[in-house]
Amino acid sequence: MKIVVRGTNWIGDAVMTIPAMRELRRIFPEAKISLHTRSWSEAIFRDSDFIDQIIPIEQSGGSLKTLYREARNWRLRKFDVAILFTNSFHTALLSKLGRVRKSYGFKNEARSFLLTNPVDMPKWKNEKHQVFYYLHLIGEVERDVHGTLTGANSVPRFDLTVSDQRRVEARQMLERIGVDLSKPTVALGVGSANSRAKRWPARNFSGLCDRLQDELNAEVILIGSKDELEISNEVEDRSKLKPKILTGKTNLAEAVAILAISDLLVSNDMGLAHVSSAVGTKTLTLFGPTNPITTRPWISEIIVRDDVDCSPCMLRDCPIDHRCMTRITPDFVFQKAADLLN
Repeated sequence: MKIVVRGTNWIGDAVMTIPAMRELRRIFPEAKISLHTRSWSEAIFRDSDFIDQIIPIEQSGGSLKTLYREARNWRLRKFDVAILFTNSFHTALLSKLGRVRKSYGFKNEARSFLLTNPVDMPKWKNEKHQVFYYLHLIGEVERDVHGTLTGANSVPRFDLTVSDQRRVEARQMLERIGVDLSKPTVALGVGSANSRAKRWPARNFSGLCDRLQDELNAEVILIGSKDELEISNEVEDRSKLKPKILTGKTNLAEAVAILAISDLLVSNDMGLAHVSSAVGTKTLTLFGPTNPITTRPWISEIIVRDDVDCSPCMLRDCPIDHRCMTRITPDFVFQKAADLLN
């Protein structure tokens, strides 16, 4: 059986599909499983044992020409089953034009007629962690193909493999920028590419940066994408004890490996928090406008938030005083970080 999975579009969401992908491999151990997803996902799934190949989505993925090219690629590969983690009309049309014999996806955007097996959106979608949303879809595939639902009560497996070679290269990269690996290494994720409202203030991160170095003798690195470089530079400018800046200086594969060898990540609600948790690094995540019940890193040790009336609002910019984040004090976060390191 040839199975194609249309992956998600964001780093955090991609990590949250890991248990579903592992479950798919368990259900169909002999199948050839292809993941059709953003090119950056290769950095996350490179060393995984639950997929056979990654098919990168073309950069201009929204055009009709690209759609027809990708559909032709699907037809040539002769997939038997398509599983759509995304909810767009576009991906359902791709499975139809790709002539996949069976296609599974949630009913959304009036696309049900394009799917051979449209699945009802679970009523509990906004009340349970998003990992169960993806697992539910895989369960419906098992129910349809095998007539069973064997994984309903299993504990989601979130571990993500990073090879020894990638870890060695990550250590070498940190040493080149002057990180003393004999000390605890703390990464700070001070940005959030798709939402300013999710950001803890730069002045708070700078205060945390100073205390981690002064009181815990830790090495502090700032990590993130090039879109988060401005906020990283602001944190550095405000810090008395300067962190090492890797923001925008690594690709995602390198960032994943660096997190795998770090002792702790303290970050806003961002994709790298999910990565850090999945590779087994202690993770402390700050939540404000988003909902930790549904989107927290699955095995994160600590979630920090202040219970304000307007949260979670899911807004990208706060229209009032950003109280959900500003009320989280540096002292409180530092103590939680110290507890984790110790």
